Amino acid sequence: MALDHYHIFFDLKPGANDLDVARGVARYMGHLKERGLIEGWRLTRRKLGLGPKEMGEFHCVVETRDLAQLDAAFQHVSSRAEPVESLHFAVNRFAANLTFALYRDFPDAGRQEGEEKF
Repeated sequence: MALDHYHIFFDLKPGANDLDVARGVARYMGHLKERGLIEGWRLTRRKLGLGPKEMGEFHCVVETRDLAQLDAAFQHVSSRAEPVESLHFAVNRFAANLTFALYRDFPDAGRQEGEEKF
């Protein structure tokens, strides 16, 4: 199945505990996955200082079937209702220098060849 990948790059604010943040991300993403609002997720940390500083030390990638599922996840989180508000706050309050990106698996499932004009 082809997926969309929502990337979140970030650093931790001074004083934030890296393992507490990792556990918070797991609870938050688990909440979204249990409700069918995402397909999966992964949290990674830059290794050996390799990578552009602008992209942050941490990277969370959220996988969705399509933009409709991602929008449903955003709608759920933006409701600011419990319990998602506390789960989001538990992660967001420790994040700094956030950068976001959206990618898709390629080639697209509906891609046709032979009729391209460019």
